[in-house]
Amino acid sequence: MTDSHSTRDRASGYSADGYPGRGGLERYLPTLAKPIRVASFWSAIVLPFLYVPLLFTGLSGALETALFLCLLCSNALALYVGHSHRRVN
Repeated sequence: MTDSHSTRDRASGYSADGYPGRGGLERYLPTLAKPIRVASFWSAIVLPFLYVPLLFTGLSGALETALFLCLLCSNALALYVGHSHRRVN
């Protein structure tokens, strides 16, 4: 008999430790999963430094506001994908 908890975890994309993102990249891009996680992890660290010039000059126009929102979404995506980089198993 299959444990319903482990089946639900595999179907939802959550790992056994309860964190999302483990398994999806490995399943679809097995050779690129690690480099993508590394790049996402470091992007999540570096991207906030790009907020400073935008916020210093102000978000007065539509272009600056759109750029800020794109940076914010990119940072959120990088945090999501790269959060399990170098996680102790």
